[in-house]
Amino acid sequence: MIDVQKLREARALAAACANAEDASVWRWFSALMEGGKIRWCLSDDGWRVSVNHRHVATAMSFDEAIRTAKARSDFLLRDLDPRHDRPVIMRQSSERSKP
Repeated sequence: MIDVQKLREARALAAACANAEDASVWRWFSALMEGGKIRWCLSDDGWRVSVNHRHVATAMSFDEAIRTAKARSDFLLRDLDPRHDRPVIMRQSSERSKP
């Protein structure tokens, strides 16, 4: 038999997780929008989203395009050098000590 209380708890937890994810996405979107770093347009292919002048997502729904853009740009930003907006090149230890 199904434990109704456990089912309710699982649903409540899932709802809380979804709400937290939504809040994170839209905070990210708002910050980029205020900074002029995100652009979007509706094309024949769907919603196209660019972050920092780089196309990162196309999807049929605006919501899906924004969520995909966040996921992809977060992934790309992990590997960028923030000082130069270029990929980080790992140097060998002997090169680091050179002036």
